[in-house]
Amino acid sequence: MGHAGPAKEQPTQNELQAMAYTDHLTGLGNRYRLRDKVRQIAIERAADPAPFTVGIVNLDGFKPINDLFGQAAGDEILCQVAHRLKACVPDGATVTRHDGDEFAIILPLVFERLGAERAGNLIKDVLSAPYDLGDRNVRLSASLGFAVYPFAGEEFEELMKSAETALYHSKRRGRGQITVYSREIAQEMRRATQLEQALRNAIINDNVDVHFQPIVRLSDNRVLGFEALARWNDPDLGFVSPSVFVPLAEERGFIDTLSETLLYKAAEATLSWPRDLFLSFNLSSCQLMDTRTATNTLAILNRIGFDPQRLEMEITETAVMTSAETARRIIHDLKSAGIRISLDDFGTGQSSLGRLRDFPFDKVKIDRAFVSALTTDRTSEHIIRAIVTMCDGLGLEVVAEGIETATEAQKLREFGCAMGQGYYFGKPADAATTMRYLKEHHHEFALVERTVG
Repeated sequence: MGHAGPAKEQPTQNELQAMAYTDHLTGLGNRYRLRDKVRQIAIERAADPAPFTVGIVNLDGFKPINDLFGQAAGDEILCQVAHRLKACVPDGATVTRHDGDEFAIILPLVFERLGAERAGNLIKDVLSAPYDLGDRNVRLSASLGFAVYPFAGEEFEELMKSAETALYHSKRRGRGQITVYSREIAQEMRRATQLEQALRNAIINDNVDVHFQPIVRLSDNRVLGFEALARWNDPDLGFVSPSVFVPLAEERGFIDTLSETLLYKAAEATLSWPRDLFLSFNLSSCQLMDTRTATNTLAILNRIGFDPQRLEMEITETAVMTSAETARRIIHDLKSAGIRISLDDFGTGQSSLGRLRDFPFDKVKIDRAFVSALTTDRTSEHIIRAIVTMCDGLGLEVVAEGIETATEAQKLREFGCAMGQGYYFGKPADAATTMRYLKEHHHEFALVERTVG
């Protein structure tokens, strides 16, 4: 029998504890370390409860880094973030890492909101510098949420929940934001959650409606199609603006359910219109990041027998740029099926001209901000003329949005703008009212009724 090799040394109790309290990727402490440290400071200050601050730091747009460049690149960035955080926090502060791209900090000498915001701004700036991945540099921003003890919670779990609420509020406001927890913010988040529940129920109970606004040919005011617009009139909340509930559905992750429900209703109503009228429908930025969007859209049209060539999808420039490669694939798949693509709110984005070159749009909608200033501002007039001329050269159709007066309509005609939409031609109306409108105004219905009569 051979001799057994030397016995492996078992880790000591202290070493085991250190391992259990350490994040193995970055070497920082983990959530257990954070919990113990917070409780320790709270006990030390029990006799004289001086405040201290905890914060959560979350990287914006980290997931696409992992998807695009692989996990090794993602891990490298997380290690660089850990290094930067340790270097920039004040003496006595503790930095820990939790799940994924979320880090936490304890700031024992930050006692109130302004101090937390100052610390947050420093961290935000340090983390926004480019990350070196050897063959490329990557830029990221960070969102932060802070909670001050004991005002935002005396127990660890309550304090962290407040910091998470503050972080969530930051994320709602966009990238690179800083929020310090307050009762007002908590109240606002509670209201958003109540609104979310009411909206989910409204979708289930089929209480979110579709209204239609006419899009006309400016040369003779003939209706060419309608834009479908979401409307929600809640029995308890009253009228809720789409500018409130659509972003909420995006943020809470059920915009696809809302959008698909509305597309089904809109396309079904459109089936009884004259065949030469098109339906225009808005896609959200979340849907342009979801590879299933084209398949789901075509499945709905197929289910009700709606001709894809009668459908136009409106997308904003911001939505296209959120995830450009995925958006490009979705647009390609929609166009392959015969669906047309409109660029909505043209002129309000960062680099609209580049988008016209990069994506195969069929139509451009001039933002209402230019139209409403048309009669008072020469600059808006020049911009609209330039857009119309450019689109003419590119073979793109043009619609002017937000037309409210005869003067605006006349000027747009003179500039050569072919189509218009706005209260001057008709406010958004429900399916039944739209049907009556068509029977009175559309030549195809008039012909049918004359023949029958």
